[in-house]
This record gives sequence, structure tokens and C-alpha cells, in this order.
Amino acid sequence: MIAVATASRALRAQFFVLGLLFATWGVHVPTVKGHYGLGEQTLAFAMLASGVGALLALAQAGRVVGRWGPRSVSAAMGVLCCAAIAGLLAGNAYAVLLAVMLVFGVTGSLLDVAINTEATEIERRAGRPLMSGFHGMFSLGGMAGAGLGSAAPGLGLSAQAHLLLAAGLGAAVVLAASRAMLPVPAQAAEETHPLSLPRGPLFLLGVLAAMGLIAEGAMYDWSVLFMTQERASPASTAALAYASFSGAMAAGRFGGDWVRARVAPRRLMRASGALAAAGMALALAWPSPAVALVGFALVGLGLSNVVPVLFSAASQVPGVSSAHGIAAVSGVGYLGMMAGPPLIGLVAERASLGAGLVVVVVFALFMALSAKRAMRDAGASN
Repeated sequence: MIAVATASRALRAQFFVLGLLFATWGVHVPTVKGHYGLGEQTLAFAMLASGVGALLALAQAGRVVGRWGPRSVSAAMGVLCCAAIAGLLAGNAYAVLLAVMLVFGVTGSLLDVAINTEATEIERRAGRPLMSGFHGMFSLGGMAGAGLGSAAPGLGLSAQAHLLLAAGLGAAVVLAASRAMLPVPAQAAEETHPLSLPRGPLFLLGVLAAMGLIAEGAMYDWSVLFMTQERASPASTAALAYASFSGAMAAGRFGGDWVRARVAPRRLMRASGALAAAGMALALAWPSPAVALVGFALVGLGLSNVVPVLFSAASQVPGVSSAHGIAAVSGVGYLGMMAGPPLIGLVAERASLGAGLVVVVVFALFMALSAKRAMRDAGASN
């Protein structure tokens, strides 16, 4: 029998790999654009192919993970996701890139649901919160992927060599770690109907996940530009916006399990939303780059445990399997993540980037105000 501690270590490795793969793609967006000779619009369509693939996969994720189990799904999808990363520069035709991005979206989202489903089972058996720490490993993997990508040229690695290295390491870790995963519980196979729009408690959890991911994406996509455009910061200072947010988010996640063991989910969600709103408001209201960096760090701390808490709550909804609940919330959240950048960009174009980022304040406040109802309806209020 596999010990919970062993399964926990294996799962942390898989969260790390998923973060590494997404960061590797992010680092090579300019490389892909140049390799295929893409403009902004055609690059956006390639990214959209990944989003479409993810949504298609999430529509069946509850059924797939419920039938085959997190262990089998994570092994298969992890290897295929690594293969997609390795194949980003494999062709010269735009159609090849679209196909690769579609596969990346499908496999990445199924791997995500599988390992989060496993995380809820490990939490249940351990009898204590662990989800935030798992997501902290995703953040750490993202930081490692970005660091490896920036160091690769200095190490004499070509873009293709870096992609192959990251994919090879990721596949090896996923295959080894999947062998140490817990067997799927019998009840996980009962939920076999495909995912539709979530209803009841899952709907509000999904809306909150979407708002949290929009706010998170806004920081990743727009914080550096905000510093250069709205605060007239040099590039070296502006880059700290990303670092302050992502570093605070990682720290918040690694400390999140300790907090979750002592604070009820509804109270933690309320405090998280309030802290994120206050941090964003501080960055927008005070015309100082240093204060803005502090504000971005507060946003990172505030948002760090939102998704872990929501995923744990989704796995506890009565009458719904963990895989289906997580897939439902992920699906709505992913829709929000896709819609967020255009929404903020539209407001920024018509007014200012600062006005666009007010969306983060509004959504964070909504999360704080809706936390009690969302956790109560999901049965996670204690």
C-alpha cells in the first residue's frame, strides 16, 4: 500500500512539472512567433487553440478521470503534454502549431484535473489541509521554468534544445511520480456524465474561480506595463512587479496549509479577497513605484489561496465526485482566464490601464462578499 506521505511527495513533483511546462511555453512565446513568422492576430489564434482544447477537455474531464483514475490520466496526459512542448518548433506550417497548441490545451487541462483530484484524496486521507502547498509547487515550477528559459542561451542551449530538455525532464518525473499515486477511490468512478455548465454550489464556486484567475492573469499580463506606462519606471524596476506578485503568491501558498488548518474557508476567502482588493487599490491610488510593488505583493498574498480553497470546496459538494467538481470549477475559471485580458485591454484602450485594473479591485471585493454563501452552499463552511 502506498503511504500518504509518499503519494504527497509524488504529487508535489507533478504540480512542479505542470508549472514548469506552462512557464516553458510562456518563455518561448516570442520564439514561436518568430519561428512561424506570426503577427499579433495569428499568434492570438494559436493561443486560442490551446484555450479551445482546454475547454473541450474540461467538458469530459470528470468522466475521464472518474473512469481511468488520476494515476493513469496524469501519466498519459503528462507525457503527451511534454511532447506538445517539445513539438512547439517541430514544423514550419501554421497548421502544425495550431495542432500542437490544441494538444497542449487538452493534455494540460486533463493533467491539471487529475492531479487536483488526487490532491483532494490525499487531503482527505491525511486529515489536514495540503492543497495550498501543492499549488505552491506549481508556482515554484513556474519560477524554475522561467529561470531555466532565461539561462538557456547563456548555457549554449538553442530554443529547441531547451524545449527538449524541459520536456524530457518533465516526462521522466511525471512517469516516475505517477507510480506513487494513491489508487482512485471507488466513488470517483460513479460520476460518468459529461460536464455541462455547473449548477447550484458549483456555479458560484466557478464564478469565484473565474474572478480569481482574471485577477491573477491581470497581474501577470499587465503589472509590468502598468509600471512602465503609468508609473514611468525603468525596465529593471518594472520587472520587479512580476517578481513581487509571483513571489508573494508562492510564499502565500506554501504557508497556506498552516493558515487553512486554523481558519475556516469562508473566513480565509473573505480575508483573501479583502487583502487583494486593498493591495490593488494601494497600487492604483499611490503614485509611487515602490508602493505599487508593495501593492502587487499584497495582491499575490491575497490571491494565493483562492484557487486551492475553491478546489477543495468543489471536491466536497454533496452528490458530486471530486473529479467532476474540480472539472466544473476549472471550466468556468478557464473561461474567465480567457476573457480577462481582452476585458482589461478594452477598458485600458478606452480609458487607461489603471482604470482597467480596477476590475481586480471589484472582483476581489466580490470574492470577499460572496465567500460565506459559496462555502456554506458547498458544505465547506466549517
